[in-house]
Parts: sequence; C-alpha cells; structure tokens
Amino acid sequence: MSAARLDETARGVFPISATPFAPDGALDLDSLDRLVDFYLARRVHGLTLLGIMGEAPKLTPAESRAVVRRALARVAGRVPVVVGVSSADLRALVALANDSMAAGAAGVMVAPPPGIAGDDALIAYVASVVTALDPGTPIVYQDYPQATGVTLTVEAFHRMVDTFPQLVMLKHEDAPGLTKLSRIRTEAARAGRRRVSVLVGNNALYYPQELTRGADGAMTGFSYPEMLVEVYERFVTGDADGAEDVFDDYLPLLRYEAQPGIGLAVRKELLARRGALASPTVRAPGLMLTTDDRRELDRLVARLARRLEA
Repeated sequence: MSAARLDETARGVFPISATPFAPDGALDLDSLDRLVDFYLARRVHGLTLLGIMGEAPKLTPAESRAVVRRALARVAGRVPVVVGVSSADLRALVALANDSMAAGAAGVMVAPPPGIAGDDALIAYVASVVTALDPGTPIVYQDYPQATGVTLTVEAFHRMVDTFPQLVMLKHEDAPGLTKLSRIRTEAARAGRRRVSVLVGNNALYYPQELTRGADGAMTGFSYPEMLVEVYERFVTGDADGAEDVFDDYLPLLRYEAQPGIGLAVRKELLARRGALASPTVRAPGLMLTTDDRRELDRLVARLARRLEA
C-alpha cells in the first residue's frame, strides 16, 4: 500500500529517520520497525529515509533498498515517505529512486554532488536528474551547502521551479538562511510563481523564525519529534507565541543534539533511551559519546522532564 505522491501542498513534520545498527555495525531491521512505530505514534505528517543524518553514505546499495522496503512496509501508506537518493553516480541515484517509488515512496530527495559551481551548472545538473528519472517522480531539492559545498541562489531556485514541474519541495538548510527563505516566498508571490513546499532542517535550530518566514514545517531528525509537531500545529492555528514557548522548553537539548560531528551520536543515544532504537550505534566512521557527554545528557533530559511536568 502506498500513500499519495508528494506535491507542492506538503506540510508538517517529516522526520529524517535514523538508520538502526546493531552494536557490531550490522543493519538492524527489527529496530527499524520499532523506530517507524515511534515516529508514527508522535503524529508526524510524513517520514524521510536515507538522509545525510540517516547515515545513507555508509550503506551499501543492497542495504539502502532493504531499509526503504522495510520502512515502507511498516508505514503501510499511513503517511508519505520521502527517500534520499543522492549520489555522485547518476545511475545509482536513478536505480534507488526507481526502486523506492516502485515500493511505495511518495517522492525522492536529491542533493547535488560537490564541485558544482554557478547557477547554470547547478540547473544543468538538476535537468540531468529530471531527465533520467521517471516523469512522475516528485523531487525534493536538498539545499545543504554546509555539507555539499554547492550554493543555491534564490535566482537559481526560481528558475528550477519554473523549469521543472517535478520539483515540489525545497529542503532548506542553508545558514544563515532566514533572508533567503523570505526572498523565495516574497519574490515568488510577486511574480505569480508556483508555490512549492519548503521544509527546514539544521535540527530545527531556527524553527519558529523559519515558520514565520514562510516555511511549511520541518524535515529534520530531532529525537523529540513530538516537539516539532506541536510547534507546527500551534503555529498554523495562530498560536505563534505558544509555539515558541514549546520550542523554548526543548531548546537546550535540541542545541546539544545539533553539535557538528557528535550530534548524530547524541541523537541516537536519546532515541535509544526513549526506546526507539535497540542500540545507539553509529556505524564507523563516526564519533562516540564520552562519559562526560552522557552525564551532560542525563542533566539535560532531567531538566526537560521537570519543565514539561511544570
């Protein structure tokens, strides 16, 4: 069973799913079932597999397909699922995209490979992807220059929206990016341009402000997805102050999880503590938490629990 395909009206919270591994680094598909159930129980609006923070580059092609098929079977069409298919090899990208869509994915997410410079070169790359994919495959463009080194200008994005109807969503992770987000929205409205969905990443560090600037939700992997959902739902019902109050409660822990390099280990430790993962293993190469890190997490989690009880 598959959910409807992604389109420009997509809204809400699409967490970047972690990829579970056993302590020896083997793929743990039973834990993936548990993790999917964890996300769905927190009323997420969609799910994203094989993102950068989902350790996609550490998986073999066979493992990637196994993750996609197992998760889609567990979701069973209850929410739309986006699959990250980015690869420097266009053939590998297309193979995973086609396999994912055949298995019931709602769309695919693509980040450009490093080394692309200039608007024309970037648009030419996206054109090559669009041409290679099935025409009915919805595309999410991942704008994450901190990882790819590729800059997406506002002008280039507008050209993509006008040229490629398959492009239905922007995953916005540029930083600083608030002014960029505002420009995308105001300039598109002024020109009568097609409005595409924008979901934000960066562990939602700037979430309330991004919602105010025109974002439609979040696509990130914070280990407390219920916060992302509640902030979104309060915001869209007009309770912007209440949304920010909820965000503030979680901010110390969210900020700790957003640390470069070690953040994924923090996230998986928290997901394991919450019962969503059997093991917090980060597949090598990856940083591991120290005793001091875990002690700090103990305190931050306890402080959050007291705030929520109050």
